[in-house]
Amino acid sequence: MVLTTLAHHIDIDFLREAWYQTRKDGAPGVDGVTAEEYEAGLEGNLQLLLGRFHTGTYRAPPVRRTHIPKGDGKKTRPIGIPTLEDKVLQRAVKMVLEAVYEQDFLSCSYGFRPGRSAHQALQALRDGLMEVDGGWVLELDIQSFFDTLVHGHLRAFLDKRVRDGVIRRTIDKWLKAGVMEDGQLFHPDSGSPQGGVISPMLANIYLHEVLDLWFEQQVKPRMRGRTTIVRYADDVAMVFEREDDAQRVLAVLPKRFGKYGLTLHPEKTRLLDFRRPGNRPRDGGTVPPGTPRSFQMLGFTHYWTRSRRGFWVVKQKTDAKRFSRALRALNQWCRTVRHQPVWWQSEWLGLKLRGHFAYYGLTGNFDALDRFRRAVIRIWRKWLSRRSQNGYVNWDQMNLVLVHSPLPAARVVHSAYRK
Repeated sequence: MVLTTLAHHIDIDFLREAWYQTRKDGAPGVDGVTAEEYEAGLEGNLQLLLGRFHTGTYRAPPVRRTHIPKGDGKKTRPIGIPTLEDKVLQRAVKMVLEAVYEQDFLSCSYGFRPGRSAHQALQALRDGLMEVDGGWVLELDIQSFFDTLVHGHLRAFLDKRVRDGVIRRTIDKWLKAGVMEDGQLFHPDSGSPQGGVISPMLANIYLHEVLDLWFEQQVKPRMRGRTTIVRYADDVAMVFEREDDAQRVLAVLPKRFGKYGLTLHPEKTRLLDFRRPGNRPRDGGTVPPGTPRSFQMLGFTHYWTRSRRGFWVVKQKTDAKRFSRALRALNQWCRTVRHQPVWWQSEWLGLKLRGHFAYYGLTGNFDALDRFRRAVIRIWRKWLSRRSQNGYVNWDQMNLVLVHSPLPAARVVHSAYRK
């Protein structure tokens, strides 16, 4: 049913909870206000924010745009940085929308949802691949999704569930707030700034209508074989048991997305034969020769290999680009802090390694984790050797350093066998 009164749920306690859930270490927005400054008068600031929100006098400030490098290190991704107060209100509205839409969202969606994670998406993808012996994988790449999201379609989707005037006007203010970049203010006609707290929620609502419901209600019943879809925000992979089903879906996807103002990247959207080795005919079906037998999603490369018992299994290893990017970042960090005390460097390197293992520590990926740790040790030794002209550290000395300031061992954090 359509809900017309929701804003009254956002009271001072609700805003206070939103404040506690908001990250305090982020960069300031266009107003330059930091978390420490805002917290100094927290109760008064929240009361004023609540009053402006309910009376409709709240004005959404523009987001400050910055650019971060992509995985290839050549291109950049634009990121919007809202003001701290804007983050708090966006968090509160997001919490209300979650209570509504978590009843609607399908199980194939994993990104930016409470109680769901990228590791669950990876496990669901692996299970879907194993169920059909690999099958045919359709990778989708939506070109500049957050920049091309059509406001008119988003409003129509919201109309189906949320028509509270206060919340809807506030969302419209965020969509129209504009972007501040290099001192100039821009007002795009479409898109939601990537980096805002509310943006992933709006993106999930958009793709829930455009892709998830369409695939479950209209595509699946027409398929001749089994099929699975896994979506994490705008990263999508579809698994098909039959090639003809995959080709039919690939043919209609551009029209489906074009209807809602979205475009599939012509080079990154691809269909590949991922059938288990031994199940593939020599001609390879209709997939062009030379098509890779592996694919990437959520920072992992998915590929077939033999298990210890000799069976063919799908494994997931750290994507080579992510591996190299992480090492480049650690190399730069070691270079910057090389003159700090060794024990201090060891503690911080330990934290960075544990963070890496916490994400990439999947069953079957131990070799990549261990290679990463050994590469970090080599990088650390290199920069310890450059602390002074006579500061060369040989491997005997480095091993002694590791005895007194050890780094955590590689470990599988997310086991496929440990529930």
